[in-house]
Amino acid sequence: MAAATAVVSRRGNDQFRGLFSDTWEVACTLDAGAVSAGATDTDTVTVPGVALGDIVIGFSHGVSEAGLVKRAYVSAANTVTIVTYNPTAGSVNLASTTLTLIIARAV
Repeated sequence: MAAATAVVSRRGNDQFRGLFSDTWEVACTLDAGAVSAGATDTDTVTVPGVALGDIVIGFSHGVSEAGLVKRAYVSAANTVTIVTYNPTAGSVNLASTTLTLIIARAV
């Protein structure tokens, strides 16, 4: 498991016009390890202030995901977990990239 580094976070709910009580825009550098065919891997990002029940609305990478399937969720206080599944026939190792996450807390 790898951990994200160089986390930059912007917090506020102005862009959702009151639909959420709080939001986070997080940009971090993620250098995940290789994921073998048929395997899963997890990475974590520390995001101060997030809590269980908060919603990861979406996330994006600065590189092609090369057929990998990814899911992100708040797994604990101050922690977002990114799960990567590799359904392809071979091992995939993505280059280090910027990962951007949008996280929200419902009213």
